[in-house]
This record gives sequence, C-alpha cells and structure tokens, in this order.
Amino acid sequence: MKKNLTAGLAVAAAGALLLSGCSGASASSSSSAGDELEGLTGQIGSKDFSEQYILAHITTELLNAHGADLEANTKLVGSANTRAALVNDEFVGYWEYTGTAWITYQGNTAAVKGAEAQFEAVKEADAAEGIAWLDPAPFNNTYAFATRADTAKELGITTLSDVAGLPGEKQTFCIESEFSTRDDGWTGVSEAYGFGASESNVTLLDTGLIYTATEKAADCTFGEVFTTDGRIAALDLVVLEDDKEFFPTYQGAFTVKESTLKKYPEIADIIAEISPLLTTEEMQKLNALVDVDGEEPEDVAIDWLTEQGLI
Repeated sequence: MKKNLTAGLAVAAAGALLLSGCSGASASSSSSAGDELEGLTGQIGSKDFSEQYILAHITTELLNAHGADLEANTKLVGSANTRAALVNDEFVGYWEYTGTAWITYQGNTAAVKGAEAQFEAVKEADAAEGIAWLDPAPFNNTYAFATRADTAKELGITTLSDVAGLPGEKQTFCIESEFSTRDDGWTGVSEAYGFGASESNVTLLDTGLIYTATEKAADCTFGEVFTTDGRIAALDLVVLEDDKEFFPTYQGAFTVKESTLKKYPEIADIIAEISPLLTTEEMQKLNALVDVDGEEPEDVAIDWLTEQGLI
C-alpha cells in the first residue's frame, strides 16, 4: 500500500488497467436510501489488497443506495496508479492513507506528529491540487511490530522501547525487503529505538509469510505487520506500542476531486455515516473475513452495511 512507483508508469498503467474488468452492478441498488446522488456515475477505485477492496465496495454500495450508479474497480496495482486514476478523473474517488499521500505523493521525508495534525497537513496540500479529503475514519493502517501474545507476556514487553532493552540475541525480526530500505522502515526505526539486532538476526520475507513466521517464532520473535491486518488477532499476535511515535500515521479517508464534490456535496455527508465506524479494530475484523475466512470483499461490504442499517 505504501509502495512508491514513478509518476510516468503510474499514468500509463492506470490508463491500461482501468479498461480491465470491474465489479458488476451493486447489489444494494434496489434498496435505495435516497436519490441525492442521481446522475453520479463512474468508478470507485482501490489499491490491490483486501482492505482497499472492502472499502471500495462499501463506498460503492452506500453511494448507490443514495441514487448513484457506480461500480467498484479493484483491478489497479499500486498506490501511484490509483492516485493517477483519481487525478485523471478515471475514478470518482477512493480511500487513501495520510502517510502515503504526505510522503509518496507530496514528497515529504518526515511525518507530521499526531494523527489530526497529519490529516490537516495532507488535506491542505492536496486542496491545492484540487483533491478533497473527507472526514477521516479512526483506523490507522501503519507499520508496526508484533509478537506472540504468550511471548510478550513471558518477556514482559508492551512497547518497542521494551524490545530495545532485551539482550541482542533475543531481538530477532522478520521484515519485508521494501521495509528494509525505507527511511520510515527498518533503518529509521532501528536507529530511533537503538535495536541491538545484528544483521544475522533480521530475516527478509514476503508480507504474508511474516505473520505465520512470527506466530511460529521460528525465524523471528518480532514481525513487521500492518496494524489493521486481520491475521494479527487470528494468530493471537499482539502489536507492540510505537511509544516514540516513529512510524507515520496512515489514517484512512475517502478522497474525491473538488469538482465532483462541488457538484455532489452530499457525498461528504453520506461518507460521514461510515467513517466514524471504521476503527482499527473494526477493519481488523473485516479484513480477517477476507484474508482468514476466505469471504469475498463485496459480500463482506454488503453484509457490514446491512448490519449497520445503512442499506
């Protein structure tokens, strides 16, 4: 989700991939909650992972229940491609993360401390580009380190500072290759906390394998995770507090072109019906239904909106 692709590739890939398949007509279209958005057509976009698929379908179903005629397009790959599709008016909107926008799109190297301050900084910067950020959800899909619940209890640790205080041989980590080279990844966090892990104590794995490796505690005691991933609870892992607030905030919010919002200002009020409900814990549950239980993101979205009484 936080991969930084070049702008040139982004625009080219977005145009090509956008022509590929989209989801079918929304299941909730027949149970309309109103017609405020009649005439709004197009696609709601997403990046290429489960959380984004779920959010795209939730948004599509909800807006269609208010008179829009939208489809969810979950075919693009990478953050930059999805952003380019919004900029080029190929998407009506999509859910973005404050840290991604601030660092990847807006070119900053240091995060703004505090979720609210980070959001306001991103919102102001993107307003100059004609992109509106609607009121954010509480969830924060940032980097973190997790370990087995029983291990945390045995070692008496709850924070990354606690991890740094362990003997060097106990500081074993599983991380992604991309994370290993990012300024807001391994180099920065290990320096900020003074981790004593040697190079031999750091194992590079694909994202999905990190969760199972951490649960088995074979290759590592601590694994790099994303905080809204449903596998954290499913594998009985606990996230260690980033007590020095090193990692940027990756708070989620729906982004839309200012021109679209001016024509359909009701979008902001409708999205505000779901934003407060999407906490980190709630996103973990929804993501687990897809990544752990194997359900379809569209089904998860419709079920959730129905349970909330929104469609």
